[in-house]
Amino acid sequence: MSTILAELQALDPFRAEVRDWLARNLPADWRARMTGAAEEDHVAFQKFWFRKLMEPGYAAPHWPREWGGGGLSFAEQIVLYEEIARAGAPRLILYFIALHHVPGTLLHWGTEEQRRRHLPAILAGDEIWCQGFSEPGAGSDLASLRTRAERRGDHFVVNGQKTWSSNAHLARYCLLLARTDPAAAKTKGISYFILDLRTPGVSLRPIRQMTGASHFNEIFLDDVVIPAENLIGPEHGGWAVAQSTLSSERGLSVLELAERMREGFKLLTAAARAPSPAGRMPIEDDEIRRRMVDVRLRIEALRLLVNNQLSGVLRGEAAGVEPSIIKLYYSELLRDFTELGVAIGGIEAQYLEAVLMGGANETGYWMQDYLYSWAWTISGGSSEIQRTIIAERGLKLPREPRAA
Repeated sequence: MSTILAELQALDPFRAEVRDWLARNLPADWRARMTGAAEEDHVAFQKFWFRKLMEPGYAAPHWPREWGGGGLSFAEQIVLYEEIARAGAPRLILYFIALHHVPGTLLHWGTEEQRRRHLPAILAGDEIWCQGFSEPGAGSDLASLRTRAERRGDHFVVNGQKTWSSNAHLARYCLLLARTDPAAAKTKGISYFILDLRTPGVSLRPIRQMTGASHFNEIFLDDVVIPAENLIGPEHGGWAVAQSTLSSERGLSVLELAERMREGFKLLTAAARAPSPAGRMPIEDDEIRRRMVDVRLRIEALRLLVNNQLSGVLRGEAAGVEPSIIKLYYSELLRDFTELGVAIGGIEAQYLEAVLMGGANETGYWMQDYLYSWAWTISGGSSEIQRTIIAERGLKLPREPRAA
């Protein structure tokens, strides 16, 4: 028996406890309420659900108890995320950076004052955070960032631009990377800051996506003053801080995504069994059935990949290229999954309907889901970058020649 299965079977009483809590507390009509919801209603519901999950400690299960978190073991967190996904509960999209990236960064690198200022406020639901890493010329090659932070006594003056910052227009604070030593090697002259988005000189511009939504933003920084006390980690040492930020999830995020995809397949199956206006069910088509079988098998393969990674975490093993393999596999599977949904939906699926706010990536609004799936092949490291990591670090193939 694998490490993960043995650990999880011992937690059946905890699983039953979580399942019972969700049955009693998850609003039965949340999907109807959040389909086509206005942004302010979405924000209000996210805050409501966050505070509801905080009651048993489920919103921050990975946080230490001394900082107000659930203090759950890693195996207990796996059970919790599985049950939340299986219940079809809303995702805490607005709080993702605040709940995962911020504590992983501040607890390891932050000062005591930074922790006391922000961590309790996050758990009270009062602070939404975003991330200011990517730039127009520094996405996959993040170390090429050009946003400049010049030290002037007890503060830094920052100028530059960030892009693809999710929910920045709703956030109060931003985890910001900026170059503090332009003469140093690319990864050696970067520093890591807490940016208050209400600081003079900060301006935001939403990026309208082809789905019609504007989840992403550009952040413009013009002579923005950041107090030196908002520096996280050593000056010029921000690259190491950023690496710990990005590794803070330990696979639990993709576990939830994989489990939600299993649940999403039920929507796909229901759509395939729904008669068309002509009276024929899409599932009667040989090609549709073949593609459904292919997607179903790949979903199970994804879960096995995730289980393998989580078992390594339980054994205390350092992650190798497994996160890149899973990211690549999930991104391309999601694209094929949602494309199949569009094919099953036929001409009616071509319309851009009102989207479900806060749901999984497979909502049943197939054209919206399909268009958004392409973002997953870019965000968090493009598919091309993941292939390079797998080839060079995993398979030890010769490195690609770098441009002169």
